[in-house]
Order: sequence, then structure tokens, then C-alpha cells
Amino acid sequence: MKLLTLLSLLAVAATVRAETTLTMTGVHNCCKGCANGIIKAAADFKDVTVTPEGKKVTIVSKKKSDAKKVAEAIIAAGYFGTIEGDESASKSASKPATASKPEAKLTKATVSGVHLCCQKCATAATDAVKSVAGVTKYEIVSKAESFTVEGEFAKADLVAALNSAGFAGDIK
Repeated sequence: MKLLTLLSLLAVAATVRAETTLTMTGVHNCCKGCANGIIKAAADFKDVTVTPEGKKVTIVSKKKSDAKKVAEAIIAAGYFGTIEGDESASKSASKPATASKPEAKLTKATVSGVHLCCQKCATAATDAVKSVAGVTKYEIVSKAESFTVEGEFAKADLVAALNSAGFAGDIK
């Protein structure tokens, strides 16, 4: 009987060790709508727990590959964060420019997919966009699916500003 209990405890311990935890830091999460959006992004994944707390999101999964996929799904949902515990995910998520020549300046860009559930989100995104050198015009409203940025600016600078504020999106 004692041997069976010991084997059961060892099996539980092995299961606990098998879990993977990834932490995303710097994620925009200003309200219940943001937290719900982060959790919803992971809803299609089985055996994964996502806990948004302030600017930190903890992802716990039985498989490392699922934890990475959840982090990617959160980014695809319009949030951004530095992924701790996985160098390759952090590098792929931020997509740094590697061009050897200077990037051509944009005069207009449409940004879509940024999470903008409320006015606090819109204000945070606005603050990020207006910090980009060369941006002269923008209008970001809550619940918008996209917004336009005008001026003479580098796309990489716009991406970096949005990422720094905890947002991800598609810039065209």
C-alpha cells in the first residue's frame, strides 16, 4: 500500500515538472475588457491556463509548444509583451528590422488588429503613436478595428512604440 502511494506521488511530481510556464511582461492590460481579451485569445487551447495580472501574463501549459502558441495567439489578438523563459519566442514576436540600409520612411500607414476595447486603450495607443518621430496625424478611437497614421516616419519606429506600450498590430 505504501509503495502504491509513493508511486502515485512520483507520478504527480512528474506531471508537475512537465508543465511549462512562460511569462509575458509589458502587456497592455488596463481593464477587465483587456484581461478578458487575453484569456479569450487562449480559449482554443486545451490544458492551458492564462493569468493576466497587470502588465504580466502567465501562461502554464503541459506542452512547451502549446505555451508558445498561446503567446503567439495573445500577440495576434493585439497585445504585445516580452516573453521570458523563451529566447526564440521573444525574438520572433518582436520581429526586429535586420536591413543593412536605412528603412524608407512611410508617409501613411494603416494599423489594424491593435486591442482597443476602451478609452484607456485608445489613449495608451495614442500616446505610443504620438511619440514616434515624424508622425504628424493620427486618430485612434476605442473599439476601432484600425487607425491611420500620417507624417514621415519609419515603420520600425511605429512598431517599437506600439510594442513598448504593450500593443501588437499589423501595419500596412
